[in-house]
Amino acid sequence: MNKRRSKTPTQRSLALLQNEGFPAAVVEWRLPRCLMTEDAFGLFDLMAVRADFPGVLGIPTTSGMNHASRVKKLLSNARLQIWLAAGNTAEVWPWAKRQGRWTCRQQRLVAADLDGADADEMTGGDSA
Repeated sequence: MNKRRSKTPTQRSLALLQNEGFPAAVVEWRLPRCLMTEDAFGLFDLMAVRADFPGVLGIPTTSGMNHASRVKKLLSNARLQIWLAAGNTAEVWPWAKRQGRWTCRQQRLVAADLDGADADEMTGGDSA
């Protein structure tokens, strides 16, 4: 019995971005000889651009169950405020299987979301 491996959230997101006309790049990397990955700016797994879309789109991808933790991680990173102020966009893309099909919930984070973040949590940390 040959079991097919399911695509990762990053692979699904790259395919969705391609379908929407966004050239995209994986901007997270696995650290050598350990089981950790590092996100670009401590925020994103993917970055994408398109001529009619202002700035750069930064996306952390995840499973549906980890959606809330990824939102919290972004909101607690001071670099998100800089990213948004520079005219870029941040969206969290969690993937979950619903009625037998993979679906992506695309949640855009805006500067107003940062108002709810505790200033003491705005560490700017880089941990993945």
